[in-house]
Amino acid sequence: MKNLIDLEKKINSELTTKINKTEIKHSQLYIEIDKDDLIDVILFIKTNKDTKFKQLIDITVADYPEQTQRFKVIYLFLSHEFNQRIILSYFINENEVISSLTSIYPAANWMEREVFDMYGVNFKDHPDLRRILTDYGFKGHPLRKDFPLTGHTEVRYSEDKKKVVSEPVKLEQNYRNFDYESPWEGTKYIKEQTEKNDKKN
Repeated sequence: MKNLIDLEKKINSELTTKINKTEIKHSQLYIEIDKDDLIDVILFIKTNKDTKFKQLIDITVADYPEQTQRFKVIYLFLSHEFNQRIILSYFINENEVISSLTSIYPAANWMEREVFDMYGVNFKDHPDLRRILTDYGFKGHPLRKDFPLTGHTEVRYSEDKKKVVSEPVKLEQNYRNFDYESPWEGTKYIKEQTEKNDKKN
């Protein structure tokens, strides 16, 4: 389509029952759907002569732990022929399994693996759904908002065992002693050290 307004009209007219909401902002078309309509919508925007969104740019997730439908799954598409972008999204529950796009967009393979690794979202019919960024045996999904900032384990090289070991995180808090003196007057311990140095010289 020549412009986003025409594209929006085309998609809404052709996919009337499968589109929940469309909006043009930031020079892109935003589309909200239900997860069950994903494959039908994707096939249309990729193969229709007036759309031709043949490149999948990215797949990501937004985490809303306070909501029943916790995850918003987001897809970014590009039409090289018409120089247009679509951002497609839908909400799912925490344990829902969603359709893989690998048979339509082979590039989705590693993108879906990353979403699985970082958020724990499972993709049906994915050819190789395993972690891609975290270590072997890693527990949890680091981009979920309820994942602890420190993680659960730390990986380090052990001089004693002469190998890399994984251990529970131990955070030792070293408390500092503050004297609350004016910075203009100088702190007591610095004054004492300065006086000692002066006496030595």
